[in-house]
Amino acid sequence: MNIFIIGATGFVGGALARHLSAEGHTVTGLARAKSAAATLASQGITPVAGDLDEHRPTVIEAARAADTVIYAAQAGPEQESATVQDLIRALTGTDKTLLFLSGNGVLVQRTAGAWSPDVFAEDDPVTPEPLAAYRKAAEDTVRAAAQDGLRAMVIRPGLIWGPGDHGHVSMVYQSVAATGAACYIGEGLNTYSHVHIDDVTRLFSLALEKGRPRGLYHAVAGETPNRWIAERVAADLGVEARSLTPQEAADVWGEFGALIMAVSGRIRAVRAQQDLGWQPQHTDMLSMIGEERLRRLATPAG
Repeated sequence: MNIFIIGATGFVGGALARHLSAEGHTVTGLARAKSAAATLASQGITPVAGDLDEHRPTVIEAARAADTVIYAAQAGPEQESATVQDLIRALTGTDKTLLFLSGNGVLVQRTAGAWSPDVFAEDDPVTPEPLAAYRKAAEDTVRAAAQDGLRAMVIRPGLIWGPGDHGHVSMVYQSVAATGAACYIGEGLNTYSHVHIDDVTRLFSLALEKGRPRGLYHAVAGETPNRWIAERVAADLGVEARSLTPQEAADVWGEFGALIMAVSGRIRAVRAQQDLGWQPQHTDMLSMIGEERLRRLATPAG
């Protein structure tokens, strides 16, 4: 199968490109810079030079040439909305496959560090987080296009962890560099569902094999309150765990980072398990605690 990945140089898109190439697919990937293109080529992935702004026609042409298109980019609202609409116009009626990577950020609740009992399966109605309303709109646009000769689906993972400095664990280590303590917000009982990157790539393979048009598939393997993360990091480094106010958190992680560390986002992967037979193989995000790459984040700059 010929697969074109938009976002092939990112954390998730790059893992998808390598995984699908290893499965024997012919993979091309969008690359904005020459260095990124060289990296893709060294991995056996054919680079397509371009971006989602002035070179979007190049992107759409590469999409037309593929059997499957995977949108895994982290773009701004206007870029994402325009690109999705252009892709659908180009692929409608072709019976090709379009997979759109979203995330459970679309349904998070602003609990300011408090616990939430709410957990959402794929078919449950959700009220989108205002900052992610554009992403929920893109999800809806992709799924609606499935009735027009396009096998369109959405993959919505929880917090993705794995090799690299991504997510809440790394952010807690970074807070030690800034404050001397492993930090959380408020009570620290807010909980974000998580999933390993390898389990996400396997879900994409299953969706390609037997996903249904208009399908929405969650990916989740576990969930951990932020205070538990902070307490484990504190024990690893021999420091205290400490609660921050929202303003203190903004000073440590920035406004957006503080928002991420204060919300709850709990999901269940009912459709992914029942329809695709997906089961996660990596369930303990806290197994990363103590890795040297993370400990380095706790060292103050300079």
